[in-house]
Amino acid sequence: MRRRFPWLSYLVVVAGALLTVVPFLDMVMTSFKGPGEAGTLPYRFLPKAFALSNYRAAIEQLDLPTLFRNSVVVTTVITVSVLLTSSLAGYALARLRFPGRDLVFRLVLSTMMFPPFLFLIPRFLILVHWPLAGGNDLLGRGGAGLTVSIVALAVPFLVNGFGIFLTRQFMLSLPDEVLEAARIDGAGEFTVWWRIVVPQTKPVLVTLGLLTFVDAWNEYIWALLVSTANPDLMTLPVGVQLLRDHVDPARTMPVVMAGLVLSVLPVLVLFLLLQKHYIRGVMLSGLK
Repeated sequence: MRRRFPWLSYLVVVAGALLTVVPFLDMVMTSFKGPGEAGTLPYRFLPKAFALSNYRAAIEQLDLPTLFRNSVVVTTVITVSVLLTSSLAGYALARLRFPGRDLVFRLVLSTMMFPPFLFLIPRFLILVHWPLAGGNDLLGRGGAGLTVSIVALAVPFLVNGFGIFLTRQFMLSLPDEVLEAARIDGAGEFTVWWRIVVPQTKPVLVTLGLLTFVDAWNEYIWALLVSTANPDLMTLPVGVQLLRDHVDPARTMPVVMAGLVLSVLPVLVLFLLLQKHYIRGVMLSGLK
């Protein structure tokens, strides 16, 4: 089919690219539109005049330094933790032999079977009743626990079942001879993991890191739930959503789109910097 109709493959690729890129471009164009231009008929893709007033309004209404700091701190902590725990756990489940290894791996897989919304309330209650935190006593009573701390935004996402699965599957393909040679030379398991395994799994770790960064940066529901207890913990996605309540109704859509563009820029820049490693990691993951 592809040999007889090669143009069909190109048509599908172009259509998929347009479906992906056009909404993003529309968001950018809307962020430059003036009052009353967004959502009118007939629809205009380009603004009548490119202006930065929407970006100024978004920056004025948002406490951008605080929102950006919270997002950067939480996303960095989550990404580093996921990379560390996933590579360590993946190495243990792939290359070490110990009783119950397969059972542990099945338990890790089982965590991927449940929708994340199922754990929102239990997670929040655990953080509220965290012992000796936020005014709580040893039994977790009397205060707000960790919900008043920025730690609450990161704790539920420090370990990722998909990350463990991804790294474990890739590490299974590493040659045993190299690892055994290092052990014969006197290297411990931690040295083998750090000096040999981690460098060879770099493409997969970059892919996992980028996916984790994007998910953590765009996390909205959990950040909204935590910030209801402490507004100072608000992140960029939550702040952008609240723009709807603080701007002129005639400019709501353009200003919100400007806020979204500001929130997307760090992720876009990171992807452009790491896209070579990301594409290689995806290819290797599929091959393995």
